[in-house]
Amino acid sequence: MELAYYSDYAVRLVNTEEPVRGKDSLTSVEAVRELFGTASQMARRVTDSDVTRFRSVRSRLRAVFTAADEGDHTHAVDLLNSLLLEFPVSPQISGHDYLDEEGRPRWHMHLADHPSNATAGYAAIAAMGLAFHLTEFGADRLGLCQAAPCRNAYLDTSTNRSRRYCSDRCATRANVAAYRARKRQEAERTGRTEENSQESITPADR
Repeated sequence: MELAYYSDYAVRLVNTEEPVRGKDSLTSVEAVRELFGTASQMARRVTDSDVTRFRSVRSRLRAVFTAADEGDHTHAVDLLNSLLLEFPVSPQISGHDYLDEEGRPRWHMHLADHPSNATAGYAAIAAMGLAFHLTEFGADRLGLCQAAPCRNAYLDTSTNRSRRYCSDRCATRANVAAYRARKRQEAERTGRTEENSQESITPADR
């Protein structure tokens, strides 16, 4: 499993909440387990206490994305470093599940799942994955969706660093809203121009 895969752990957790809309899907043990995926052994260790702990980690991860989105990259790194210190990982070389054409293991780095509780395990993986993404691609590749009121987190993997939305749906919605706003402004300008023209006509002209 490539380390880049782990960065999605942070995105999935952050996006369980929509602060502007007042929505939060992280309300049960089952919701927490879904973040791991059905194949994870750590998911089976989730307890009721992890729901609250996951929400705390989620707030801290969102703060990383917020700082990066606002251009305060040093603060984003500081926040991420604090998570890495609190939730250290256990890297291991793995490959027994991935064989090449000749039946030999395809060795790769794997972040082992054997922390004290489910929250610590998930937080360690999410923070390390995000750290690898940030150091490889840059802090400006961490963003929050610009299609209000969404504000979902995303990782920009575009070639020209142009991503501004978490999904095609939000991009379309934002483009439609911008188009309608331009049309309203054009209509208002046209209306003002017509009013000014009428006011400039003297009684004799009429």
